[in-house]
Amino acid sequence: MKKIVILGSTGSIGTNTLDIVSKFPGKFQTIGLTAGTNSEKLEEQVRAFSPAVVALADEAAAARLRARCHGLRTTVLSGMEGIVKTATLTEADLVISAIVGAAGLVPTLAAIRAGKSIALANKEPMVMAGRLIRDEARKARVRIFPVDSEHSALFQSMEGHRAEDIRRLILTASGGPLWELSKERMRDVTPEQALQHPNWKMGAKITIDSATLMNKGLEVVEAHWLFDIPASQIEVVVHRESIIHSLVEYTDRSVIAQLGLPDMRTPIAYALNYPERVPLDLPSLNLAEIGTLTFFPPDHERFPCLGFGYEALRIGGTMPAALNAANEVAVQAFLDRAIGFLGIAETIRRTMQAHTPVEVATLEDALRADAWARAKAGEIVGSLAASPTVV
Repeated sequence: MKKIVILGSTGSIGTNTLDIVSKFPGKFQTIGLTAGTNSEKLEEQVRAFSPAVVALADEAAAARLRARCHGLRTTVLSGMEGIVKTATLTEADLVISAIVGAAGLVPTLAAIRAGKSIALANKEPMVMAGRLIRDEARKARVRIFPVDSEHSALFQSMEGHRAEDIRRLILTASGGPLWELSKERMRDVTPEQALQHPNWKMGAKITIDSATLMNKGLEVVEAHWLFDIPASQIEVVVHRESIIHSLVEYTDRSVIAQLGLPDMRTPIAYALNYPERVPLDLPSLNLAEIGTLTFFPPDHERFPCLGFGYEALRIGGTMPAALNAANEVAVQAFLDRAIGFLGIAETIRRTMQAHTPVEVATLEDALRADAWARAKAGEIVGSLAASPTVV
């Protein structure tokens, strides 16, 4: 019986993970859950799975949950301290890191230092502090299993092969809902339009990242740290159907790919039960029915955020942390209608230009860069909101 903790249990990855857990009660036991503010959803999960400990980032939400769960055996904690305590439960065998954004860095690193293997669905910790997380995982002798569909595909395509034989990694991108639009038409894109992903059902932030291709820029950085592959050997190709989730080319020019219908339960289940697979009741891939798979080079002029990921990785140090923070601020500003769609890339570009990177030797280095970039991006958002014709 594998005992698991889910950081971010009320989000898309968290709920899909619990769906798998519910179907294999003899294999997995949920002992800890965390969420941000969604006490109602977390209460449903408490009553369904009876975890020993749960935590909410929001103190008021935790108080509401504590009152509603009075008499149950679940302990309700709050704040970052409570989330870290949940992430480091002594009994835990695996921690699923699915908190959206930079908020996942502290508990994920704490879990690694506590000797917990990680199923990593949140790419931002690796973007902000990839070297630190990699080194701490090696020191603690724990595994990091990628859950992102693209990185899981790379991981699966590498199984049984020598790392020194890898020539390049090829990340696939759906292109998002705005792939066909000109840059001029993107000026008037609304949040509702940008949230209409053609293939995947995801949370708002990651869906907007898909629309800007920032998701792929962050994934390039994550792939570098997860697999110790230089940026020059990591490529991106737009694959609209989202059937091939990523590919690995070897020195003999053989290419191995992982295919499947777009459903996050497949990579989640692989990380949960590695190295064994579990039978999932999902539709099978029917290539004859699909008929055609298409591929396009990424358009860096219309989607500059992908290039920002490569640039941040090339510069190194705290630049990826600044990139990530600026993106989070800009995406939220767009969702709040404070800036236009093109303002997302402009906010990130200006923040990166203003940032002076330093090495990420400690967690505090990454957190300071994150705080600085959030403040700077906030200033830039304010200036863009005051002059909306700039972008």
